[in-house]
Amino acid sequence: MKSIPLYVSYEHDCDYLPGRRAQMVYVSPQEAVDGGIYSWLATRGFRRSGDMIYRPHCPNCSACVSVRIPVARFQPNRGQRRIQQRNADLKVVLKPARFEEPHYRLFIRYLRSRHPGGHMAESSAEDYLRFLACGWGETGFYEFKRGDELLAVAVTDYLADGLSAVYTFFNPDLPARSLGSYAILWQVDEARRRGLDWVYLGFWISGCQKMSYKNSFRPLQALVGQDWVLLEKGENIVLET
Repeated sequence: MKSIPLYVSYEHDCDYLPGRRAQMVYVSPQEAVDGGIYSWLATRGFRRSGDMIYRPHCPNCSACVSVRIPVARFQPNRGQRRIQQRNADLKVVLKPARFEEPHYRLFIRYLRSRHPGGHMAESSAEDYLRFLACGWGETGFYEFKRGDELLAVAVTDYLADGLSAVYTFFNPDLPARSLGSYAILWQVDEARRRGLDWVYLGFWISGCQKMSYKNSFRPLQALVGQDWVLLEKGENIVLET
């Protein structure tokens, strides 16, 4: 593994915890990165937004915890099995990571319903693709469709040891389907079909309601310091300062 220089961002308002200030470390956009390098960085808690690879680096807070699902050990609980049953009528279609107008319209509709007032809700087509696609890795856009109707899109990176759930957006008018959770359950099954070990879910933050759904996938591994710690049902991550 070659040496990869990291840079520290300026402090900015935290997007998840009101009143907090945040920083991140990131890989220079000029650095030559490929899927193999990113796969290794993912094991150290890094994520990507577009081409930017980063992880939180806040001096006075450790609330952001990287989590991943151990595919071989995971079994859906009763509620998750119900979600699978409710969505058994959907078909999944793999599309390349490129612009498609129906995807973009659903993305904007989702953001305006789930995150009203956020700057991303006014994303242009260029902003949308810049956020979700990536120039150096392998990414798939998985469509979840009922007949010809597009209900959800799960943006997924292919890593050496797993799948990374980058972002999922869906029809916000169908809450009973729990499409976001179903997309994760489907990605776990897809990772199992591919013989992969993990589904990386990004960051989990105690006290952030938007991320609480990740806590329901057990067992779950959390990156604590330099080690991945297995969390069984009922065990909590307590790192916040």
